[in-house]
Amino acid sequence: MAAIAMRSVREVRVSDMEAAGLAAADAGPFLAALRSAVGGHGDAAAAWAAVVAAGVLRPDHPHALHQLVYYSVYAGWDRAARGPPPYWFPSPIDCKQTNLGRVMEENGPKLLGASYKDPISSFGLFHKFAVENQEVYWKIVLKELSIKFLQEPMSILDASDKSKKGGTWFPGAVLNIAECCLLPRPSQNRTDESTAIVWRDEGFDHYPVNRMSLKELRTLVMTVANALDTMFQKGDRIAIDMPMTCNAVIIYLAIILGGFVVVSIADSFAPQEIGTRMRVAKAKAIFTQDFIIRGGKKFPLYSCVMKGTSCKAIVIPATGDCLGVTLRDGDMSWKDFLSRAAGRSPMYSPVYQSADALINILFSSGTTGEPKAIPWTQLCPIRCGADTWANLDVRPKDISCLPTNLGWVMGPIQLFSCFLNGATLALYHGSPLGRGFCKFVQDAHVSALGSVPSLVKLWKAGNHTKGLDWTKIRVLATTGEASDIDDNLWLSSRTCYKPIVECCGGTELASSFIQGSLLQPQVFGAFSGASMSTGFVILDEQGNPYPDDVPCSGEVGLFPLYFGATDRLLNADHDKVYFDGMPVYRGRQLRRHGDIIQRTVGGYYIVQGRADDTMNLGGIKTSSVEIERVCNGADEGLLETAAISVKPSGGGPEQLAILAVPKDRSATYDANLLKGKFQRAIQRNLNPLFKVSYVKVVPEFPRTASNKLLRRVLRDQLKQELANRSKL
Repeated sequence: MAAIAMRSVREVRVSDMEAAGLAAADAGPFLAALRSAVGGHGDAAAAWAAVVAAGVLRPDHPHALHQLVYYSVYAGWDRAARGPPPYWFPSPIDCKQTNLGRVMEENGPKLLGASYKDPISSFGLFHKFAVENQEVYWKIVLKELSIKFLQEPMSILDASDKSKKGGTWFPGAVLNIAECCLLPRPSQNRTDESTAIVWRDEGFDHYPVNRMSLKELRTLVMTVANALDTMFQKGDRIAIDMPMTCNAVIIYLAIILGGFVVVSIADSFAPQEIGTRMRVAKAKAIFTQDFIIRGGKKFPLYSCVMKGTSCKAIVIPATGDCLGVTLRDGDMSWKDFLSRAAGRSPMYSPVYQSADALINILFSSGTTGEPKAIPWTQLCPIRCGADTWANLDVRPKDISCLPTNLGWVMGPIQLFSCFLNGATLALYHGSPLGRGFCKFVQDAHVSALGSVPSLVKLWKAGNHTKGLDWTKIRVLATTGEASDIDDNLWLSSRTCYKPIVECCGGTELASSFIQGSLLQPQVFGAFSGASMSTGFVILDEQGNPYPDDVPCSGEVGLFPLYFGATDRLLNADHDKVYFDGMPVYRGRQLRRHGDIIQRTVGGYYIVQGRADDTMNLGGIKTSSVEIERVCNGADEGLLETAAISVKPSGGGPEQLAILAVPKDRSATYDANLLKGKFQRAIQRNLNPLFKVSYVKVVPEFPRTASNKLLRRVLRDQLKQELANRSKL
């Protein structure tokens, strides 16, 4: 395909179409339609926009055909001069119907004066205004979300105390954010009968999806909150360690509604990791399941919890009404727990607290040492909902799906993003890796689908969407790791080229600091700008900010007045982690995030890895992610690669090692042959001075429970292997 892609779209032939998998009878008409769409467009971007608008490419066409057309249209594109090529373009008409576009049309002329033109051309101005006038922006957004204050805030932001680096947000406000998720809201056309959750259990792929109304959800949440009141004191910390099912969502909201604190623990953790998080959070109890059902297999969960903590466990059956395990003394079945609410009023009075009250304790990945305990306040869900409202354009009546877990930040983000925007939360009780999940996306009529790049890679490799209709999806999102351009081409093509909003943030931010936007052209594998109200600079090696309009690469420094970001950690020095050593910019110390990002020509952003993932090759600093982007396309048989640098035991310059995972785990690869392919790809696409010193094929990479690649583990393993070799 790479060889074909070097040919201009006007030079492709019928034989190329057939080679890409199109039937001989269809190749001629397809080529005619393609040439008609391209027409006289001299600009590649205009030609691609015309191809998509004409519907020349369909989701059921072979991916090789999509590749052929996309890469041939952009064959002559000069990335160095123009930046990454766009694949999606905002509509001048539709943009005014987006959440942000509608608000800009209403407020733009008043706030920006004669400078305001329309949502697309004035987006940059409005974003700058939002960063510099946070009080105005957040006052507008609050009206759009399902937020009910018992006591309104005295102001949006009090930044007068410079010792509080992030300012004080919503001083004086009193609310219960879980209640906000459960109430009807006329402005969102959300009634008691609106569908709050749609779900399906794995193995029931040919049955209709299940639905739960807002009233049903609220009733169940109040029942659980009533039962909690019989066992715990207000403010007690209660853990959840189970898949993100309907019951998990109900428990999560009930804990917050009742004035307790959720402790989030991922269901993939080993007993020791469960125990660490229970201890650090000072949890009093834990909700869990007897088993996890995934991919048709049963995995023990309750037994892991028992080994990890002596705290009381409330155990829910993974299937049916009866537990498949024997409980230890002091633990309780879900059925017995719910029975404690019997006789109490079915109504429940929420516990109202200040906006900065603790509601959820989440944890960093914990790849080294004790994981950071990150406190979420009632401000954090508002930031989640606002980002999704502005950047993903999730609206009332949307059906939003993101396979995740309440133990990781994307679980709470997804929950609050749906309920505060009046959207329906779509949950698949099972493995998201195969066709069952993909069919659920179709059957549930999902309109907003989130994913992580490794999931997309598996869907594509297994062709799991074949014969399915994903065209009801109007927006896609991806987060968690660096995206692959060709995988995103495949994903977008399944939906008739809907936009993929790239998201990059952190648990401590409760949001993404860079994202795509439906008011800007989108490119594969990159971000179109900062999230709304977020400001940042890119720092050079001396800590000086680059000018905002200059292509560059360096560590990102966030503006500290960041709504929703933490102002404390429960088991670490917050200032030391996020501020110490960061430069002062415009009178305020910048906040550390730790990512190295590149600003391209054209103003797009590419995450190049963490600051500690950079490597020095021959005196040139580069990132692991940058090398991996190139190596992933060097051989069609590879699923993914990992680039790490290792310093020789005897000293000397860092050496580049590439580890690779094949799509077919049983395939045999010649490491030297693969090394040559990597070397040529790096020399051709990155830097001819970078030398590949070592290549190894492995069955899989070590990852955190949140699927982040553990490069440090790979580096340590490789160091040990090379040290052992040197002794021979």
